[in-house]
Amino acid sequence: MTEQLKINGATFELNRYPLRNNDPLRAWDAADEYILHHLFDNQLLDSEQRVLIVNDSFGALSVPLSQFSPDIFGDSYISQQSIQQNNLHNIGDTHTASFIDSTEKLDAVYDVVIFKLPKNQALLEDQLYRIKKHITAETIIIAAGMVKTVHRSTLQLFESIIGPTTTSLARKKARLVLSHVDTALMGDTTPYPKSYQLDDYNITVVNHANVFSRQKLDIGTRFFLENMPSNSNAKDVVDLGCGNGLLGVVYALKNPGTQLKFIDESYMAVASARTNYEHALDTCDNGEKGSAEFFVTDCLTDIETNSIDLILNNPPFHQNTAVGDHVAWQMFTESKKVLRNNGELWVIGNRHLGYHTKLKRLFGNCETVASNQKFVLLKARKRFSHH
Repeated sequence: MTEQLKINGATFELNRYPLRNNDPLRAWDAADEYILHHLFDNQLLDSEQRVLIVNDSFGALSVPLSQFSPDIFGDSYISQQSIQQNNLHNIGDTHTASFIDSTEKLDAVYDVVIFKLPKNQALLEDQLYRIKKHITAETIIIAAGMVKTVHRSTLQLFESIIGPTTTSLARKKARLVLSHVDTALMGDTTPYPKSYQLDDYNITVVNHANVFSRQKLDIGTRFFLENMPSNSNAKDVVDLGCGNGLLGVVYALKNPGTQLKFIDESYMAVASARTNYEHALDTCDNGEKGSAEFFVTDCLTDIETNSIDLILNNPPFHQNTAVGDHVAWQMFTESKKVLRNNGELWVIGNRHLGYHTKLKRLFGNCETVASNQKFVLLKARKRFSHH
């Protein structure tokens, strides 16, 4: 049963994508409703305006505002697909919105900018700097988030980058952030991407704003790197949910001649991985140079069945703000499909997540490569069944 979003006398049926049976989660929240009611009740929009929507998750803002042909700016491929599908389902058209991914430059000047606050403050900071050159003193800037995502630091970012900022009263645990553009605020450029040095491998790691663990190497990845196979026979290798690409990069350094595929649904992650691969592999002289391809997509959608020898995976345990293991489960299931016979999936995870049980159920086997108090590195092998 698809829930219905009722706004301004219209009703919309919105789904979260990828579709899951009996998905307990809704495709919008009270912050989406609050911002839409505010825009319509105060008649802030008209057909002459250029409208920019930032970080719409599944189309809860874009679909009800489709008559204004908004530009949509964000970092998630899955969000982009969701917005297209929900537009098609509700409006019968996917062309009501233009997408600009978070690594591209904006080129218009906007009259109205509508933000859904991201969980990641660095991404918000980067986005505020990026829109700065595309607004005027008259631009209306409204953001919304659930109360738990609206911190004092959130308001300080708006104040320091855009101008005087106030918040609304909370409604259904959601709050609006209203900013007035102060054209006197200079310092136009975003501080991202940032980088740090990874001395063990002599790599400079570059991270765009929305990359997981962008200030330093996270301990899960570090543990995986310490146990990375070398002199492996695997030639076709995927870094799945690659983030900044370190798993794939270090694998390539230890195993010359690897054909790598870096895959993530974040445009910023894949851009970071590309930079890191090119930097690391250009400076190394370990003989046979491999190759790399980069995909912004949903899991393994674009990869052929039975075409991969090894998949390296550090699964996320949330999608946007929803915590759960459905993304990991999707990654494991699709991995089984694209692996060749005897191909392996290597997974790092917190011990308490119980990936061992899932992998065993799916692959019929699962072995612990290494473990410490916090993390476990597992590998499962694909074996063709004969029944």
